Amino acid sequence: MPNPFTISFGTTPAQYISRITQTNQILESFTAERSANQVFMLTGIRGCGKTVLMTDISERLRSEKNWIVLELSPERDMLAALAANLYAIPELHALFIKAKLNFSALGLGASIENAAPVTDYEVAVDRMLEHLTKAGKRLLITVDEVTNTPNVKVFAAAFQIYLRKSYQVYLIMTGLYDNIYDLQNEKTLTFLYRAPKIVLEPLNYTAIVAHYKKVFELENERAEEMAKLTKGYSYAFQVLGYLMWDSKDRNLEDILPEYDQYLEEYIYDKIWSELSETDKRVLCKMVETGETNVSILREKLDMSTSQFSVYRDRLKRKGLLNTSQYGHISLYLPRFDNYVRNHADFV
Repeated sequence: MPNPFTISFGTTPAQYISRITQTNQILESFTAERSANQVFMLTGIRGCGKTVLMTDISERLRSEKNWIVLELSPERDMLAALAANLYAIPELHALFIKAKLNFSALGLGASIENAAPVTDYEVAVDRMLEHLTKAGKRLLITVDEVTNTPNVKVFAAAFQIYLRKSYQVYLIMTGLYDNIYDLQNEKTLTFLYRAPKIVLEPLNYTAIVAHYKKVFELENERAEEMAKLTKGYSYAFQVLGYLMWDSKDRNLEDILPEYDQYLEEYIYDKIWSELSETDKRVLCKMVETGETNVSILREKLDMSTSQFSVYRDRLKRKGLLNTSQYGHISLYLPRFDNYVRNHADFV
């Protein structure tokens, strides 16, 4: 059989560990008769599984007869794309024709006699959603890797209006924490600030062990050894499984150089390039000294409490630091200490 693990981003792999709590939270909210939340923001570090979770939810709702699911790119005019995608669905096309909605001025369909043409995409989507809601349909829109750009802000402002009109329209956005934070703090987009933000934590350790045991027919001890090497990081779970599948005759220790190389080239290089020099200095001092105590590390860095707190919180938001133990910090990502050690000379 083909390799059940994947090193590609965004696609749902055969060996997929479902995030049951977060999935149920979103599905229960969206499918409720009166939805408490129609918008969710998924965030976390690169490779933590944001896109895969969004895709999983999309596929589940797409299988329901009253749901329509569309994906929009944040790199183009999102309202124009939404209008074109909705009009291209045969069932909805017929609905709009019956309602005598004339979108010919926007290049959508032919002119309709005795119907004034709609000349604005925001208005066009508004009319479409009005009739879609009356027909008992629900629309899920997904947007991957959003940033605070004019395209996204225009779309979000219009979406806010659609929510106020009680249209059955739902939205899932994914993005890095800093990008989501910037977007949610736009003064004109207050509804995004109130939208639930789900930060994806490490995968369930027991689930990782169970998957490795089943796929590779391992004893519990060996599966646990593999699980510890991933530290619950979604992409690492896939990479380690992918390499083990193609190297079944080799020991786990033999594939560690390849494991490190994949993590470095696909994830860690990009993360490292986005850090400030002081961010890097904090990480390098952690790795150099092996210190996890915040007070001692702060003294070694010659930083004030307030100054250190700024960088600790920045690195936590970026998904690099675990601050769950009071007074201590540790690295979240697997074997990232090796990466930092190898790049310390560049700081």
